[in-house]
Amino acid sequence: MAKRSEKILVVDADPEVLDLVAQQVLGPQGFQVATAQDGNTALKLALQMSPDLMITSLELPGLSGKDLVTALRSQGFESTIIATGARGAEAMMLQAMRIGAKDYLTKPLREAELMASVDHALQEVRLRQEREQLAQRLAGANQQLERRVKELTTLYGIGKAVTSSTELSTLFGRLLEGALFVAEAEMGWLSLVDEASGQLILRAGKGLPLGSNIRVNQAWDDGVSSFLLRSGEGMTLAGEPLSKMRAGQVAKSVCAVPIKAKDQVMGMIAVGNKSGKPFADRDQAMLSAVADYASIALVNARLFQALEERARVLQQSYDALAIASSDQKAMAVVQNAA
Repeated sequence: MAKRSEKILVVDADPEVLDLVAQQVLGPQGFQVATAQDGNTALKLALQMSPDLMITSLELPGLSGKDLVTALRSQGFESTIIATGARGAEAMMLQAMRIGAKDYLTKPLREAELMASVDHALQEVRLRQEREQLAQRLAGANQQLERRVKELTTLYGIGKAVTSSTELSTLFGRLLEGALFVAEAEMGWLSLVDEASGQLILRAGKGLPLGSNIRVNQAWDDGVSSFLLRSGEGMTLAGEPLSKMRAGQVAKSVCAVPIKAKDQVMGMIAVGNKSGKPFADRDQAMLSAVADYASIALVNARLFQALEERARVLQQSYDALAIASSDQKAMAVVQNAA
């Protein structure tokens, strides 16, 4: 007989009843069976093993079966209970049902009747467990849905900020806040390639131990950036490989993605965890979405700077023409006067 997962506690003062129920009926069926001959022992066992089903006599030495059930219910014991007692004790049967017993079996116990009651009780136990598991999965699905909605809201907010703001330092901070949220990270940093030197310059940081070695608007070789500049692909690092890099001095796990415009890598966004909590593929995907917004922001900023430069040149040209025209008019007036 295959071993079953259900645990059953049998409580009776009569050793012959325990032998019949536990050894002759339930044991051969593959159930995990424990026994007790008095209420105090049964109380301790029930709280320790949390059986799926308890079969208890209402006539026990010391702590009675009624008191045992009452004490267990007061401790939050929710397992199904089958009570047993003498034939003709209708008042005892009603008491058992009133305090929470699922069924009442009269002695002497008969195998067929006992198994029918156990099967019926365990069927309800299984249904209850399935409902609880379904409720847990539903709660988990709701939490994931709420998380996804918040992620989309965060990305939408970043998109609005990108299209409405030209102040890059403020925008970088917003991008990092979004990166920390979608990746559930503890720290993050954003670095951009300096066009003149080709170095990566730290432009924003959240949760970093900023100090003499790590300063905003200065070069910081975190050890990860060089790989991203060469490969143009995101990566996650942890353990020994990360410990050999400077980023490993501030985090035990890192996820980093490049900021790209077409095939050109303009910088990178990285997030890290001091606790060592690993990053999943979804974290990298969400971080890449934030990096795409960073790319749009940088391209927009460069276009805006180009337009400002063009407007400045045009204004200078216009001013020069206006001065030349004014000089010509002045000379004409002088010539006419002569």
